Amino acid sequence: MSSLSSFVRLSNDSTTIIFDCQGRMPKVIYYGALLSDTTTPEMLNVLNTRQEAKCAPVNEPPISLVPTHGEGWTGQPGLEVFGNADQWSAGFTLCEANQTDNSVEFVGEDTHRSMRLITFVELDNLTSIVKFFSRLENIGSEALNLNYLNAASLPLPATMTKIKTFEGRWSAEFQTQDHDLFFGSYVRENRRGKTSHDTFPGLIAFPQHTGELDGECYGFHLGASANHKLRAELMADGRSYVQFGELLFPGEIVLQAGESYTTPVLYTGFGSKGFSSLSRQFHNFIRENILTHTAESKPRPVHYNTWEGIYFDHNEDTLKALADKVAPLGIERFVLDDGWFKGRRHDKAGLGDWFVDKAIYPQGLDGLIDHVTGLGMEFGIWFEPEMVNPDSDLYRAHPEWALQTQNNPHVPFRNQYVLDLTNPEVVAYLYKVITDVLKAYPKISYIKWDMNRDVNHPGNLQGQPAMHGQTAALYSLIDRVKAAHPGIEIESCCSGGGRVDLGILPHTDRFWTSDSNDALDRLYIQRGFSYFFPSEVMGAHVGPRDCHITGRHLPIEIRAAVAMFGHMGIEMDPRELTEHEQKVLTNAISLYKQYRHLTHLGDLYRMDDDGLNVKFGYVSKDKTEGLFAYNSVKETLRTTPTRFYFAGLDANKQYTLERIWPEKLKEYTPSILQQTEGQIFSGEVLMNYGMQLPVLFPQTALIYAVKAI
Repeated sequence: MSSLSSFVRLSNDSTTIIFDCQGRMPKVIYYGALLSDTTTPEMLNVLNTRQEAKCAPVNEPPISLVPTHGEGWTGQPGLEVFGNADQWSAGFTLCEANQTDNSVEFVGEDTHRSMRLITFVELDNLTSIVKFFSRLENIGSEALNLNYLNAASLPLPATMTKIKTFEGRWSAEFQTQDHDLFFGSYVRENRRGKTSHDTFPGLIAFPQHTGELDGECYGFHLGASANHKLRAELMADGRSYVQFGELLFPGEIVLQAGESYTTPVLYTGFGSKGFSSLSRQFHNFIRENILTHTAESKPRPVHYNTWEGIYFDHNEDTLKALADKVAPLGIERFVLDDGWFKGRRHDKAGLGDWFVDKAIYPQGLDGLIDHVTGLGMEFGIWFEPEMVNPDSDLYRAHPEWALQTQNNPHVPFRNQYVLDLTNPEVVAYLYKVITDVLKAYPKISYIKWDMNRDVNHPGNLQGQPAMHGQTAALYSLIDRVKAAHPGIEIESCCSGGGRVDLGILPHTDRFWTSDSNDALDRLYIQRGFSYFFPSEVMGAHVGPRDCHITGRHLPIEIRAAVAMFGHMGIEMDPRELTEHEQKVLTNAISLYKQYRHLTHLGDLYRMDDDGLNVKFGYVSKDKTEGLFAYNSVKETLRTTPTRFYFAGLDANKQYTLERIWPEKLKEYTPSILQQTEGQIFSGEVLMNYGMQLPVLFPQTALIYAVKAI
């Protein structure tokens, strides 16, 4: 559609979104469950009409996709721009609405100020996920200084009175907080130069009584791998909206004649049956549209990562011994972490000098790699390409290659600086040293790509702020490495979960969720992660019995049970394992392999958090099998725990119920749960009546498998 209509409607089998194009620029008037053809946009428009109020505009400035000063908008503008005249007051008029199937491109122009504004919208064919991004084009001869352009501003239905937000810190990412949508603005701004551990660019809007399995909700996530800002505002006139965009430093984007700027993509979703239903929309979308291989085409292999086992204490014989130890456990991929390259005996030197250290590996890595692959495991390796230590040959030769600002000393941070990827020489060097390693060792099939500090002074050689260009160059570099070595998989690691977003995921294959391998921490980290991302991209490792970050001592049974529900791995010194721990780990890895088709393809159902335990399950699309986990964190104040209500099953099917973890259950007295084998239960009774849980020690995990008969 190129001619202008009053309304644009996008629909699939479950979702409808309608835009009102009668004003100067389009606005969303409906987004949610599928509307039948009997409901017309004109009906919505009439019911949406607002009257003139006392001491208020006759016609309220709309919450358009990019609200501007030129529209008289008094909330947060979606566009902040200035030039040598009155470009700051830009106001656009819609001139095209180009619709193709379930996407539309809205084109507006401000001919007086020589600007074109384009917002692209696409509704996924199979889910409720809608993608938005905006582009500003300079169609004049004078330069434009762009301070901000939102991906989209979207009104919230009046029923959305609360927001769920995501915060945290290093080793405690994805912590959720619920807030009332208050009069004023909830604003989060991130300037760390990475997605960050503390300001994940996402939120969920919902009514008062929405839970995990009931009620409506909307999810919003900006696919931005660096600086960003988000806003949820309740205005004085009673309307509310959300707005997401990249955070730009002053002077970062100057558009010369003919140039343009495009925002990161805002991904939005709608759930009609609780937060879990919203998560399933995002998971299904990511599986179909983002990931380059599926759980069916290539199951996610069990990792062994060397980091918490040996840290920087590299020795070829030791590493071979570790490989010998982990292979019988069922490990499928061996990842050599930090410490293999020149001068890297600690974290104070070596970054940038990506050459195998001959002092440790005099014959190179061939011996170790051949040993690992000979045991039937894939081989992976760690890089931190964006960083440089001052104590490195690279920095001594090229101190100007680090991001910096004149007359401002570097902020000390892990003994390293950030390389300037907007400098083509830097990118050429990194591409060469990475691909040289991959060429020299063609059996390397996996890269753990790390990034371990904030970007405090993101200035390039020209003295300009560089984060927007830095991020684009990072994506391009990763893509070039993957193109040069087809089949190579890359993990996005950033001191754990500091760069987890849908900007980086199209270029990578997996996230390292958190540096904390503490199973109790991980229960909540992984729960928060799961609101937007599926389990197969969630790196989840069994750590040492004494966690290196929290110091907590946890039994192997719960450590293994928590890791089973992500992309499983282990990260410890396996030589310290007791015979019992080896047996438990072997059994856990076997169960992971047996059920990863379900956890990596199935539908997630989280149960509401009662502050005592974490409960969830995965159910196959056809409802024929499910895997459910109950993780006790704190002991109940009652004599016995509450009931466990299964979810997502077919009420009309009959199921067997089997406890598959732990192998031996320590109970105060034998419970009925010891006697369920061979018994049959209806899906209806498992979901609506539930199962009485046993009296357990805290920090105990139970896993149940249900199968339809």
